[in-house]
Amino acid sequence: MIAGLGAVALRTLTARYDGNVLKERLLDSTARQDTEHHSEVSGPLNYLLIGSDKRATNPGAGERSDTIMIVHITEDLDRAYLISVPRDLLVRIPAHRETGFAGGTDKINAAFQFGHGGQGGSQLLSATLTDLTGLRFDGAAIIDFSGFRKVIDLVGGVRMCVKTQVRSIHTGRIFTPGCHQMSGGQALDFARQRYDLPGGDFDRQRHQQQLLRALIDKMADRNVITNPVKTDQIIRGVGAALTLDTNGVPTEDLVLALRGLRTEELVGVQVPTHPEMIGETSYTVPDGDATGLFRSLRKAELHDWVRAHPRWVNEL
Repeated sequence: MIAGLGAVALRTLTARYDGNVLKERLLDSTARQDTEHHSEVSGPLNYLLIGSDKRATNPGAGERSDTIMIVHITEDLDRAYLISVPRDLLVRIPAHRETGFAGGTDKINAAFQFGHGGQGGSQLLSATLTDLTGLRFDGAAIIDFSGFRKVIDLVGGVRMCVKTQVRSIHTGRIFTPGCHQMSGGQALDFARQRYDLPGGDFDRQRHQQQLLRALIDKMADRNVITNPVKTDQIIRGVGAALTLDTNGVPTEDLVLALRGLRTEELVGVQVPTHPEMIGETSYTVPDGDATGLFRSLRKAELHDWVRAHPRWVNEL
């Protein structure tokens, strides 16, 4: 979306967006990269992306992190890796004084819930991920699914490709093999399925990565970005769907620095894990390759790890 825009126009659009987005300190102090007072954006960068399943129609149902991604941007700021963290990953969740959580072992998506969602939940989740990977983050964002659905509809839907027939456990909708134009509701419904898929949660992670790329591709469509009314609606929609922590970096500086990112350079990565029953509960447990993945993230050597482990790379 930003590749064809001049710096002045881009700053103007970003300033409008910045006034709509909610900003909070989403990262725990233990998980925050010490770049808050740096004057310019430089790579490599690591961001925590959380998809919240909070329901406006049923707030009493709680709030969980249905999607957890680490977005790694290379040193040259021209390529991004989307690392999906399995929601059922067995981890140690550290004690957290700010939210009153005493600490324990559970599925990683429980950390967001134990932190009571929102700012507290993201702080506890980020602390858990740092404890697991040793990685510190340059920023974080929470995506509200209801707002995300509206953004997809504003751009006219997205094109998603289905490999095997899937029946939604949420709506009963059947997704047939082939590439289809999907509305926001359909795309999110499809991307949340895992029980009727050959690869289970691995397929769900891949579909979520594909959805993110499909939305970025659609937002980059010239018919969208040259329509001032549509652009304004999208900016407002994105702002309403996000809670953002840029680690002290002005939003316009961050957007300008990342204007060279290309969707064809997005790479989907899965954390090496395997399913395991412990007691009567099903978890996913890290494999030996996961240690190497986390090390490559810390050392900004993810490109080499991806080339050596094609099994864990998703085609987007």
